[in-house]
Amino acid sequence: MKSVNGSEDYQTFLISIKQRIQDAQYTALKAVNKELIRLYWDMGKMIVEKQEKLGWGKSVIEKLSGDLKAEFPGIGGFSTRNLWNMRDLFLVYSELPKLQPMVAEISWTKNIIIINKCKSLEQKEFYLLQTNKFGWTKEILLHQIANKTYEKYLHNQTNFEISVPENYKHLALLAVKDEYTFDFLELGEQHGEKQLQTALIRNIRRFMLEMGNWYAFIGSQYRLEIEGHEYFIDLLLFHRKLKCLIAIELKVGEFILEYKGKMEFYLAILNEKVKEPDENDSIGIIICRHKNKTIVEYSLRTSNMPIGIATYTTHSKIPAGYQKYLPNANEIRKKLMCHQDEK
Repeated sequence: MKSVNGSEDYQTFLISIKQRIQDAQYTALKAVNKELIRLYWDMGKMIVEKQEKLGWGKSVIEKLSGDLKAEFPGIGGFSTRNLWNMRDLFLVYSELPKLQPMVAEISWTKNIIIINKCKSLEQKEFYLLQTNKFGWTKEILLHQIANKTYEKYLHNQTNFEISVPENYKHLALLAVKDEYTFDFLELGEQHGEKQLQTALIRNIRRFMLEMGNWYAFIGSQYRLEIEGHEYFIDLLLFHRKLKCLIAIELKVGEFILEYKGKMEFYLAILNEKVKEPDENDSIGIIICRHKNKTIVEYSLRTSNMPIGIATYTTHSKIPAGYQKYLPNANEIRKKLMCHQDEK
């Protein structure tokens, strides 16, 4: 009989068996999670119905918690706070049938984070959709909420409405933020573009997380050559879902009109000489320290190249006055539903 010790075939076989076991464990965990969420949904529904029908107040939650703990001493999850969470879960999503299946796709802990930390229904929808689609961990979800990702995506300044094909326009709109938070760089208030770029590359994992899902890093100071002249793009990324190159220019001052012309030049070269035949046209993102939103709006009207103009901050707090620029509930819901249709 042939020995399997050290056999390459056996190592490959072992890897495939381990992968199958891990797949089964993951499937089992998902099934358990779905059943747990269904249980908590039903309990929340029953509590709401009884309170509405019989006029029971807050005291019923405390009594129910004590009785369930006594009846099921080895099972957690029946605290007073958790029973209130079950009730809230049902109340939040009972009128949103499209979102109910997604509630069961993420963990109870993530559901509670979204319910407790997100104020509006539109905000809850956004984070539920994103967590479900991209498999955010608890830590990433908390980071995204604290970082105001919802607000930053939904009020970005781009010209994608006129420059991006209809079939992936809405996905493109959710690929650019209005403001990026680089609080992980440990840069002082006064810093140059070279310092900013170097710090981002040094913290590439955090930088890619801040840029968003589906991005892949290609290079920094990406070299282009035309007729013996060299040009360098600060950062070049690739968006896997949009299937296009993303050129990023970093500016430590305020946005000026010349930046847009330079980006248009880069995009033209990328489309002509770098992008593959099966890829979509490249997109540019100019990230400045400050911008005048009115100037940006007029500037973008004169370009047929897809460009987004954003700002960055090296601290996590949204600047004063930002709130007034946020979209209203109807605008947010429209974008969310368009994004959901892309799935």
